[in-house]
Amino acid sequence: MLYRWIMLLALAVGLTLDARAQQADELFDLARIQRATVFVMQTRTVGNNAIITCVGSGTLVSRDGLILTNAHNTVPNPDCPGDQLVIALTIRPGEPPITTYYAEVAQANEGLDLAILRITQDLSGRIIEPDTLSLPFVDVADSGQIDLDDTIAVIGYPGLGDEDAITVISGTVTGFVSEPSGGDRSWIKTDATIPGTMSGGGVYNLEGQLVAVPTTVPIIPSAADVTCPIIQDTNNDGLINRADSCVPLGAFINALRPARFIRPLLRGASLGLQVEKISQRAATTAASGSPEFSNLFFSPSITNGMPTTAAANLPTGTTSLYLFFDYRNMTPNTIYELRVTINDRPSRTFSLAPVRWSGGRDGLWYIGSSGQVWPNGIYEFTLFLDGIASGTARINIGAQPGEPPPSFSNISFGILDERSGSLFGLNNVLPAGAVANARFIHRNMVDGTPWTACWYYQNAPLACEENVWSPDGSDTRALSITNEEPGLPLEPGPYRLALFINNRLSTLSEFTIAGAQEGAFPLVFDNTRFVSTTRPAEVPTASAASTFSSGRMELYSTFDWELLEPGTLWTMRWLVDGTRFFEETVPWSNSRTGQGFITRLSSASGSLPDGRYTMEIIVNNVVLAEAEAAIGVGQLPIDPFAVTEGVQLNGWVIDADTGEGLAGVSVIFISDEFFVSSFVWNNDQVHVIATSDSNGYFQLDRLLEFDTRYSVLINARGYLPIASDVVRVNAETDNPLEIIIPLTRG
Repeated sequence: MLYRWIMLLALAVGLTLDARAQQADELFDLARIQRATVFVMQTRTVGNNAIITCVGSGTLVSRDGLILTNAHNTVPNPDCPGDQLVIALTIRPGEPPITTYYAEVAQANEGLDLAILRITQDLSGRIIEPDTLSLPFVDVADSGQIDLDDTIAVIGYPGLGDEDAITVISGTVTGFVSEPSGGDRSWIKTDATIPGTMSGGGVYNLEGQLVAVPTTVPIIPSAADVTCPIIQDTNNDGLINRADSCVPLGAFINALRPARFIRPLLRGASLGLQVEKISQRAATTAASGSPEFSNLFFSPSITNGMPTTAAANLPTGTTSLYLFFDYRNMTPNTIYELRVTINDRPSRTFSLAPVRWSGGRDGLWYIGSSGQVWPNGIYEFTLFLDGIASGTARINIGAQPGEPPPSFSNISFGILDERSGSLFGLNNVLPAGAVANARFIHRNMVDGTPWTACWYYQNAPLACEENVWSPDGSDTRALSITNEEPGLPLEPGPYRLALFINNRLSTLSEFTIAGAQEGAFPLVFDNTRFVSTTRPAEVPTASAASTFSSGRMELYSTFDWELLEPGTLWTMRWLVDGTRFFEETVPWSNSRTGQGFITRLSSASGSLPDGRYTMEIIVNNVVLAEAEAAIGVGQLPIDPFAVTEGVQLNGWVIDADTGEGLAGVSVIFISDEFFVSSFVWNNDQVHVIATSDSNGYFQLDRLLEFDTRYSVLINARGYLPIASDVVRVNAETDNPLEIIIPLTRG
């Protein structure tokens, strides 16, 4: 039998095997990354033709076929209206990829523009069980360890995948971009010149670990150009011309989405976990008008996501700067971009290539960075929406120092203690009451200086008070707002306080009123619990429970809510054994007050894994309620795929005379339903196929099942083929099994 022959040969040449294994280890990182890089095509069926609608790069991040990529070219949307995902694998790193599988979206966050795909079928349509795959994959690392000037490698496909091989582009980290969606490191910036088709690929540190995803979004032009080529006859008129749809590729990339955003999606996809908010009403996502930015201003620092103070000039040596602005009518499909010039010269370091919007529909946003020196110069920040300029602001860094100007800063909110004069509460989430109080710091204010305090509710002016400054010996000053109707509490919803000096904005901050007052704190969500039922209709009357038996197919949670204004952004977060696997921030779309909001947790793979599950409910980054429950032993298995039965086969194909590795050799395991004599190269006859790389190394991307008969064909041009119909492995076979296959010249 071929199997026994190979095993005996491997034992006989053990020294050679060890030497070649050592050599492979030296090349393993890059070779493995290349094999784990895939080309992703979204397609739609027109007649009998598969029309390519969008393309991108991707990376295998688990052996059972999970692929990390972007959401914009995989989740159907107006610019990518496909209905099928086709995956092309890297068989030979120096050649174009080979279409091999179909996939589906397992997890996605459209705002962050990240998606995890799951391989589901081969090209013949045959369903593939994940446990039978054993694909090369890369580890997702801690992106928090990346520092300025670190060397990185960006790997992906630079073209449409039909002619181009994998490209490796080296660069360095030039900075970090801050946004409300991710804090100080929402984006990693690089000086590498990355083509748009590599969006969704991988960014690696020197250890070969994936630390980020290059990301940009194509802006569809009015007429096809190099960033949106026409490659197919999409209207079936027999011609390929401007009447056909183009494939959006995007311009060059300079922004990388850090790996820490990937981990929750990967965790949820690897466990097959799905969260469904059964009680959530359909939100009104349609914009009331065109997206827009307004009220642009700069702040040198941030506290609780809000600007400390507005600035028009900053000194030499400034290490942090943030542009704040209001946004309206935004959606997850809106594309925004920041272009920065220093003394009229474009700055890639501080600019942001076109990316998807990751905020809400209306609100306050910021973009900037800290921890690196901003060179002296006149800065101009220009924001773009869907490729159209939508606001500009300028600031001078390195201006000649002078007398410090008067300023207000660091607004805080809370419930006032009349005796001590201190504010209590959560600062940016206050309970519904008769009064909302604020306190701010003032500096360099001169007696008699005009200043104004303006309160806003749901973006509309509520009350403005013009004042003349009068010193009182304190470094802070207090303000308050009440309902115009005496005796009535303030309406729930979003509020803003803006402070002006001599009619110029000095600072602003926002807070949300929600929930009944419980001391100094808001009671927004109550009666949060898991319940012991298997039907949504029974949730309102079901008993609360904190432990559940193994094998449970679904888990239900519920909560009541009070005085939560529709449109208020809220977050639901789920964790298993303390690790996030789901987080979604959306506008509240239910009534102000209600009972029995129902959420269902299920698993695409069947029963829920044993573990300790936590659900958190958040407003303005404050956890206002949580519930916890344990399933089974209350702890996840160390490796949920460790129970897979089968053997992983890797090896080297060498020249029997010289011992040199042979590239491009096909190692074919034929399905147990066929023999070599009946093999005609149809996909439905192949269990798995591998091709050796430039060192002769190959790796099967599916496990060989125990006690299953396989036919094997090993074929290389210029060498005698090897064929057998009696190859088997069993539970006693070495796993993984590494072999050497010598071929004799024919």
